[in-house]
Amino acid sequence: MTENEISYKIIGVAIELHKHLGPGLLESAYENPFAYELNESGLYVEQQIAVPLVYKNIKMDCGYRIDLRVEGKVIIELKSVETLAPVHFAQTLTYLRLSQCKLGLLINFNTVKLKEGIHRIVNNL
Repeated sequence: MTENEISYKIIGVAIELHKHLGPGLLESAYENPFAYELNESGLYVEQQIAVPLVYKNIKMDCGYRIDLRVEGKVIIELKSVETLAPVHFAQTLTYLRLSQCKLGLLINFNTVKLKEGIHRIVNNL
């Protein structure tokens, strides 16, 4: 599957999850059910992926973690905040670069309509 095909399925699952749980829960409350539903839809999902920072050819564990990685190609950064800040977009792009993935979805579940909280972020490698 391509990144776009994967992201299409991810967005569908996210919308259904949001319809069921609603807005305003903690990020952690969305992560496990989201991973479960993605797996149920036939996608391979990894949670809380440690991403080392490579500085001068030295890998350093700085505590960076990708919330979800789907099919090894698309990362998902989950938020449940009043308003996304520029740092949230920068964080997602940094995770894309560190993981060498091309596509990320920044999803803020604290919205009335989830489609307003979904943002595609592309790493031009």
